[in-house]
Order: sequence, then C-alpha cells, then structure tokens
Amino acid sequence: MKQAATVVFAFAAAVSFVLVNLVDPFAGATASPDFAERGDRFGGAEVQAYDVEGEYTIDVSKEAYVVEKKPEPVKLAPASTSPESGWAPPAVTPDPGSAQAYAAGAVAARGWGSGEFDCLVALWSKESGWRVNAYNASSGAYGIPQALPGSKMATAGADWETNPATQIEWGLGYIQGRYDAPCGAWAHSQDVGWY
Repeated sequence: MKQAATVVFAFAAAVSFVLVNLVDPFAGATASPDFAERGDRFGGAEVQAYDVEGEYTIDVSKEAYVVEKKPEPVKLAPASTSPESGWAPPAVTPDPGSAQAYAAGAVAARGWGSGEFDCLVALWSKESGWRVNAYNASSGAYGIPQALPGSKMATAGADWETNPATQIEWGLGYIQGRYDAPCGAWAHSQDVGWY
C-alpha cells in the first residue's frame, strides 16, 4: 500500500509539472541578465532619469534603479580673497574670443579634430565662460580650465594667473592625460557635473 501511494504521488507530481509548463511556459523560468522582452514596451529607452525635489536624482532602468545626490552647482564668484590661502585672483580683462582662437590652434596641434574643439568650447564655457580669471570661491578652482587649486597651472608657466595660453596648455595636458581628448572630458562632465 505504501509503495502504491508513492507511485501515485510521483505520477501526480510529474503530471502537475507538465501541465504547469503547458499552461504557462514561463512558470519555470528564472531571472537572467540575458533575457530580452519581445516588443520592447519601453520605447527602446534603457534608462530613464527623473529629477525629484531636493538634492537627489533617480535613474530607473528595467532591472534596477539608482539614487544619487545631485552635484553641487558651480558658482563662479567675482574676484575675492580665498579665506584659506589669502590668495585673490588678479584683476585682468579677459578676452574669451582670443582664448578660444588660441585653443583652436592648440587642439589642432595635438592632432584632434574640430569635433574635439567643439567639446572643449562647451566644456570650458560651462566651467569658466573662458575667463582667465574665473574663480570659484567655494572650491578654489581657478582659470579657464578651473584647475583645483589654480596654482597647479604653474607647471605650464609662471604666468598661470593671467595668461590664457598657459592655462589652455595646462588644461589640454590635463584633459589628454585623464580623458584622452576634450570629448571624453565633456562626456564625463555631462554625466557627473565636473571633469
């Protein structure tokens, strides 16, 4: 009797598994990163970003979500003394047009195309407005490339405080060493708010 009950139970279990898979073929499926839905309901968007009130952003995808603190906006202050160092940006009259003209030649001299120059213009327009004396009082970043601290640019020349060419050469060297080219720096800046 005990053996007959075991056989009947085993038969019923096997039939149940078969019937479940016939009725719902995905019932036994497990989650997999390789699984792709047919007829993408999400319009092809891999990640959606939502801005929410406060200091956080939310990126949502099909598989997960990420909550990150929003980056602090860059505030460029007029020339003033830094309380930490006693240093103040020099009083100069910036000429963004001539700085960009110099940068165009420096970009070409490195073998980068016009697309890289376009990325550089966007990046440094956002960072400093191409002002040689742009100073961020909250971080201490200085100059066209917003070097932090600005005195780092002394490696490119003693006139780093007032010479746009010195600042541009230092900035392009920094970009090349860290991001390969200006478009890499621009993409990073767009992703995280700084480069």
